Amino acid sequence: MRLTRRALFGLPFLAAAQPQRRRPNVIVFMTDDHGAWATGAYGCADIHTPNIDALAKTGAKFTRAFACTPVCSPSRMTYMTGAVPSAHGVQDWLVPDDAFGPKATGWLDGFAIFPEVLAKGGYQCGMVGKWHMGHDDKAQRGFTYWATVPGGGGTFKDAVYVKNGVTTPYPGFKEDAIGDFALEFLEKQKPEAPFYLHVPFYAPHTPFDFQPEEDRKHYDETKLSCFPDTPKHPNQHPGLGKNHGQNASKIAYFSLISGADRNIGRVLRYLEQRGWRENTLVIFTADQGWNAGHHGVWGKGNGTWPFNMYEESIRVPMIWSHPAGIKPGQTITSMVSSYDFFPTMVDYTGLTAAPDKRRVGRSYAGFLRGQKPKWEDKLFFEYSYVRGVRTTTRKLVIRAEGFPSEFYDLEKDPGETKNQINDPAYAREVQALRKEIEGWFQKNGAPPIEEWTKTTKQNLTKYGPFPGRKQ
Repeated sequence: MRLTRRALFGLPFLAAAQPQRRRPNVIVFMTDDHGAWATGAYGCADIHTPNIDALAKTGAKFTRAFACTPVCSPSRMTYMTGAVPSAHGVQDWLVPDDAFGPKATGWLDGFAIFPEVLAKGGYQCGMVGKWHMGHDDKAQRGFTYWATVPGGGGTFKDAVYVKNGVTTPYPGFKEDAIGDFALEFLEKQKPEAPFYLHVPFYAPHTPFDFQPEEDRKHYDETKLSCFPDTPKHPNQHPGLGKNHGQNASKIAYFSLISGADRNIGRVLRYLEQRGWRENTLVIFTADQGWNAGHHGVWGKGNGTWPFNMYEESIRVPMIWSHPAGIKPGQTITSMVSSYDFFPTMVDYTGLTAAPDKRRVGRSYAGFLRGQKPKWEDKLFFEYSYVRGVRTTTRKLVIRAEGFPSEFYDLEKDPGETKNQINDPAYAREVQALRKEIEGWFQKNGAPPIEEWTKTTKQNLTKYGPFPGRKQ
């Protein structure tokens, strides 16, 4: 049901009358295929993201937040569970049979997910948008409200949702449905119980088939200077490569982000109307990043063959805004990963989760509270036959036998333009970092990288043939 302007702004609520809750409400907004670079708050002057930018001003912006995996389903699984792909068993995006319908698998079975922890702690939980982690069409543990288009993508016009088990066609823009359903969930909430609302947008994932004019109009006169027009990567995914250097694709990408931002604004205004914004923690992030000409690539980790771990593929926006608890205008430069999200969410809300050795992350809630926790800036990454480690100044990416590895000196070469894997000057560092990757994954129960297929039972997508692919 579409909420009218009258229903939204004619609410009989007084902010002063609302009692403060012991625990904060929580809303997590997540975009899909959204690099941190494509946000006003992160320095792109061309893009129209006023609501996301306002969240950064009212809260804490992480400048070095990363997804463990540069593709959707395994990345979302890591956010939800705190486990990396070799532990949770999803190593690539889920094909339809694995994601929904009679053949679907319960990939989250046997894992605690943080919304379930919040539900057990008294939260009312709702999910509106993209799930893509198995049994997409069914409400998962902890959720009492559920609206999704099963699967990972599809048209942005006239999409068909499944809302609380009922097939629900939605005429118009797919992301406006997410905004409507989010407001519908919020209308049902009562002051005496905290709520958790999970809002994963489909935007700006392909296809670039439809964007409302109200979102496209922001780019009528824009120079689109945030998109680098570099020569096409030799290993570019051929289907995505058609977007390379195309203004139509650039405008579509930015317009979809602006459409998500516009719906974020609708939800934030609703919170203000009900007097709930002060004690609502609002988080904005993305499932993974995206290259749009960066390195000559259009796409994410699977935008090339072999898969890549380029900075733009893995660096995501991460903003936490909670007026009652987080000092506004903060910039946090410590490196955090999607596998740190579960423990941080549980810590920040004051709840506890049963220990699970598969959960590898650390809570960064101390930063949000204004403290200075002891923190090592070193993160690990995994995507099928690719594993990596990133420090403040170095990145090593190793691949299974038959595929090349990469090493970058991020001090001298922050754009990752020169692979130094065979430079004798870096041999000792490469060897040490390789041992760290091997040791970290072994400690966390993963087999050697050459045996990565043992870590998943999903139907793996058949890529290629790409230039340079091992046949």
